[in-house]
Amino acid sequence: MTIAVRRGRSFEPVGNDAGLTINLASFARVGVFLAVAASGVVFSEPAPVDLLMLGLVVLLPLAGLQTYSPGMLLQLLLWLGCGAGALIAASASQDIADSARHTAISFYLYAAFLVLAAFIALDPERHTRLVLGAWVVAALVAAIAGLVGYFNLAPGAFDLFTRHGRAAGTFKDPNVLGPFLVPAMLYLGHRVLHREARWPLLDLAGLGVLVLALLLSFSRGAWFNMAVALALYGALTLITLSTAAARARLLLLAVLGAALAAAALLAALQLDEVARLLAERSTLVQGYDVGPQGRFGGQEKAIGLILTNPLGLGAKQFAANYHPEDVHNVFLSMFLNAGWLGGLLYIAAVASTLAAGLAHVVRGTATRPLFLIAYASFAANVFEGLVIDTDHWRHFYILLAIIWGLIGVEQRARSGL
Repeated sequence: MTIAVRRGRSFEPVGNDAGLTINLASFARVGVFLAVAASGVVFSEPAPVDLLMLGLVVLLPLAGLQTYSPGMLLQLLLWLGCGAGALIAASASQDIADSARHTAISFYLYAAFLVLAAFIALDPERHTRLVLGAWVVAALVAAIAGLVGYFNLAPGAFDLFTRHGRAAGTFKDPNVLGPFLVPAMLYLGHRVLHREARWPLLDLAGLGVLVLALLLSFSRGAWFNMAVALALYGALTLITLSTAAARARLLLLAVLGAALAAAALLAALQLDEVARLLAERSTLVQGYDVGPQGRFGGQEKAIGLILTNPLGLGAKQFAANYHPEDVHNVFLSMFLNAGWLGGLLYIAAVASTLAAGLAHVVRGTATRPLFLIAYASFAANVFEGLVIDTDHWRHFYILLAIIWGLIGVEQRARSGL
């Protein structure tokens, strides 16, 4: 019996009998879809997406579904530098095992970024749509679970899918659910805007589910994330659209989106508990933000510790030993976790991605409409990082991979590779 394994675009026989063919490339693409579709289920670490993505780190290169560019390799070096800083800091940690575990997960995320970016660069249009399509599936599952839990539509659903009376869906934190939904929202809007949806009303209905779930997460950071992503995506799309008709569709979609959000808000406000939580969460400064033991007090402590500990404290040490909770600022967190080396390289990695992405938008490519989804969502996550720790958000690295994968196509074309 002969088994032919497809590596990239060619088949290689690996058995003794014709008749059974395993298309390894197709299997790997299914694996990518499943991994991204599972990325919305993060009750604990490791999550299902971690196990699947670790398999892809091996499978995608084996299947030949990789092409690299200078930009993504340089980006990887910056992230590996962050990891090196974290290892140095871990050596002085008060809990070396906990710090080392956190850092090991970081290295896995860096590897996952690279192989996914190289996967997207190989076939940019097809592979980006595959990832974003799987993301919509994951987002809808997480959002529906959050709504089922919030409205207690099934036995035990409230305890499983909510946290502190807020929709968390298939995440352990409602503050992560909301930002995770935003790229899927943009992709559904993109499909309607560019007339790619076979059933646009179905896409709009899915958009309504995501908006309602994001609202009921009662996450101020998620609301801010959505506002930044929508504003940036809308502005860049309006500038880059080539026809007046397309711009009119964008404005119409914006009006429909605003009406959809308003309708979801009005419907939710009919419930007293929703109205109470919304009024409470919409306040810019909460009681737990102020005071020496509050969020702002913790950030002041973090700055002092950063200045006096250039090698860092080690990951997971700030909340364990210096303050009742995490620092709630990913930039400060990276300096604490990985010292000045890791903190500065983190800023360099994020800033270079934003700068290279904006230059890519300006030059314009066939995949620019899809690129804008990832770029706007990534920028929104960067800004939200000012109020929350995002360094282990799986979707952050998926967005990073889409951006550098699509930039990589252009870099290879310009260099003639």
